[in-house]
Amino acid sequence: MTNTTLAESEIAELARRLHEAEQTRTPIRQISLQYPEMTIEDSYAVQRELIRLKVAGGAELRGRKIGLTSKVMQRAVSINEPDYGALLDDMFFDDGGVVPAGRFIRPRIEVELAFILGEPLTGPGVTLYDVLRAAEYVTPALEILDARVQMADPDTGHLRTIVDTISDNAADAGIVLGGRVMKPMDVDLRWVSALLLRNGVIEDSGVAASVLGHPAKGVAWLANRLAPHGVSLNAGEVILAGSFTAPVFAEPGDTFVADYGPMGTVSVHFAKEDSA
Repeated sequence: MTNTTLAESEIAELARRLHEAEQTRTPIRQISLQYPEMTIEDSYAVQRELIRLKVAGGAELRGRKIGLTSKVMQRAVSINEPDYGALLDDMFFDDGGVVPAGRFIRPRIEVELAFILGEPLTGPGVTLYDVLRAAEYVTPALEILDARVQMADPDTGHLRTIVDTISDNAADAGIVLGGRVMKPMDVDLRWVSALLLRNGVIEDSGVAASVLGHPAKGVAWLANRLAPHGVSLNAGEVILAGSFTAPVFAEPGDTFVADYGPMGTVSVHFAKEDSA
């Protein structure tokens, strides 16, 4: 791939450090400070190597996530397109389930729609309508974000950049599926809305149209973005289409519920540090 600046040995070392950071629950120093000239393609190369390490260790690829789908978030990190990461089998939590204490470093919660594919999608040229045809169903979801890279540098206050986030599997850490399963043609997905409650208090709300105008557009974008790497979105994969609420930090003991109205609810509880 063009527009890369890092050697293969550097990519491998960064992936190894990120993998270790997740295992030890200790974030590493920002990669962008070590490699200020690092490109977006460099960071995806690190991410691919990180996922390769995890799969080699026994993890199974179950799908993909799309992030930074709103113009506000894209401007905040100086990019003009979304980003993406991988969903692995050990990231899935049951609706109403419990996240064990100490599983994550600094978790946050977002509200999304998940597309479960019945047919593969292979770019280039995938459209919104191709996604609606290929998706077997759509269901409410919560995404759990985490940071294996320091969000702010303790010495300088420098905030992590997009290359830090992408390298870190686009901050992906967990997913909860729940609520009512819908056929994508049976509902206008642009107008799906949700309330995000933490311990019974509404923290945020949003509507799915804020995800690129239509959440299926993100899935189409991803299929086309992966095409140059020879990667398709496969039947059975779960594709998180992008958040339509701001991320909310989760503390030990918190319970989150996303209320999608006619599409039901999806929830997860974070165990306290002293729980069994």
